[in-house]
Amino acid sequence: MTQAPLLAIPLVERLLAAAMERGAEFAEVYVERSENTAVTLDEHKVKSAQSGLSQGVGLRVIAGSKVGYAYSDDLDDEALFRAARTAAFIAHGGGSEQSFTVNRTPLPTFYRLAQHLSGVEVEAKRELIVRANKAAHAYDKRIKQVMASYADTTKRILVANTRGHLAEDTQDLCRINVHAVAEGAKGERRTGSFGGGGRVPFSHFDTFTPEHVAREAARQACAGLGAQEATAGEQTVVLAPGWSGILLHEAVGHGLEADFIRKGTSLFAGKLGEKVASDLVTVIDDGTMANARGSLNVDDEGNPTQFKVLIERGVLKGYMYDSLNAKLMNQKTTGSGRRESFKHTPLPRMTNTYLAPGEDTHEDIIRSVDGGIYCANFGGGQVDITNGNFVFEVSEAYEIKKGKLARPLKGVTLIGIGPEALKNVSRVGNDPMPDPGMGTCGKDGQGVPVGVGLPTVRIDKMTVGGTRVAGGKR
Repeated sequence: MTQAPLLAIPLVERLLAAAMERGAEFAEVYVERSENTAVTLDEHKVKSAQSGLSQGVGLRVIAGSKVGYAYSDDLDDEALFRAARTAAFIAHGGGSEQSFTVNRTPLPTFYRLAQHLSGVEVEAKRELIVRANKAAHAYDKRIKQVMASYADTTKRILVANTRGHLAEDTQDLCRINVHAVAEGAKGERRTGSFGGGGRVPFSHFDTFTPEHVAREAARQACAGLGAQEATAGEQTVVLAPGWSGILLHEAVGHGLEADFIRKGTSLFAGKLGEKVASDLVTVIDDGTMANARGSLNVDDEGNPTQFKVLIERGVLKGYMYDSLNAKLMNQKTTGSGRRESFKHTPLPRMTNTYLAPGEDTHEDIIRSVDGGIYCANFGGGQVDITNGNFVFEVSEAYEIKKGKLARPLKGVTLIGIGPEALKNVSRVGNDPMPDPGMGTCGKDGQGVPVGVGLPTVRIDKMTVGGTRVAGGKR
C-alpha cells in the first residue's frame, strides 16, 4: 500500500514558491519523520528503553554561493511559510513571484524491509542486549563489566526542489554494540568493543547474534591483558581486513570531499590525474551496496547515490560532490549530499568507502614481514585535511616476528600523512571485508552513518607511536 506523502504535494509546491519570492536560483524542501528506539544496559541492568518520534521540515535557498537555510519542527502552515521566507531572506536574492510543479522520480532499491524496524516490539530489542550481557560474562571470568546498547531508526524523507524533482524514501537503520572490560593480574584492566548492523531487517540478528557480538568484545578485552609496551619508531604495519578501513576513511576520504576541494583546503585539491598512491591502491566510495550502513537509495538532496572510483591504481580520478559544490565547480553531483537531520544543510560526505582487493593472501602478507606490527582493531583517530597528517589509536595490536604473530602490544598509535601512507602500501590482500556496520562519521557538527572496508594491507615505513624506543628503554 502506498503511503501518503509526508507533506501534501500542493503545500510543498507553495513552499517552494515562497522560498523563491526574493529571487535566487534554487530552492529545496526537505521533510523528515523519524521513529527511534534506544535500549541500554550496564552492570547487568537495563538502564533505559526509549522510543521517540521526531519530524520537521528544512528549507534551503541558494543564490550564487549564498545559502539560506531555515527549519521548523512545527508542521503548521504558518510556521512552514515563515521558515521558507526566512531562508529566502538569508540568501537575499531579488525577483518576482513564481509557481512550481514537482513530479516523483523513480528510485533504485538497495534496501527494502518486509517489516520496518519501528514495527518490532521494544521487548525483542531489549532481549538482544540481555543475551549479549550474559554471553560476554560467560566468555571468561576475567570479564568484570559489560555495557550493551541497541538503537534503530525508521526514517521517511521527502525532498523536492524548484527543478521539479521529487523523491521519497524510507530508510531503516539499526545497530547493536557491546563494550566489555576485563581485569587481570594486579588490577590491570583492558577493554574491547564490537557491534554492527546496517539497513537490515531485525532478523539480521538471527545470524549476527548478540552472543557473537558479545564474545568478540570480550575476546578483545581479554586479549589485551598482559600486553607489552609498543616500541616507537618507523616500522612495517599490517592492517587487518574490515574495520581497519576507518584509517582510509579518515586519512584519505575526507580530503576527497568537494567542499574541501573547492576551498583549496585539501591537499588533494588540483591533483586530478596525478599519482597520489601506490599502484596497488584503488579507493572506492559506493552508496549502492545492498543493506550496508552507509548506503542510500537517494542522498539527502534526492539524488541517486553512486559507485564512485576515487583513486584507481594510485591515480586520483575523482571527488565526491553534493549539488551545491558541483554547481560552483561546474561538475555533476555524485549523490554525495548528506545531512544529519532536517535541522542541517547537506554537505558532501562519504557513504561506504573501501579499498579494492589485491592478489596476496592474508597469510602471505603476514609471512612477508620479518618484524613489524599487526593492527587488528582501531579506536579513535583524527586527521588534518589541509596537510593529511593523521594519528590513530590501535585498540588491538600484535607484534609480528619472523612472519608470525607474537605477543600482544599496547599503547600503539599510527602517525603519518595520508598520501604518503598510501604510497607505501606494498601488499594488498585478496580478502576484502566490509566492517560489520559500526561507523558514524562526524563533520561540521553533523553525524551520519557510514561504512568502511579493507582487505589485509601491508604498509611500509609507517611511524608508530609507543611508550618504548628501539633498544627497549622507556
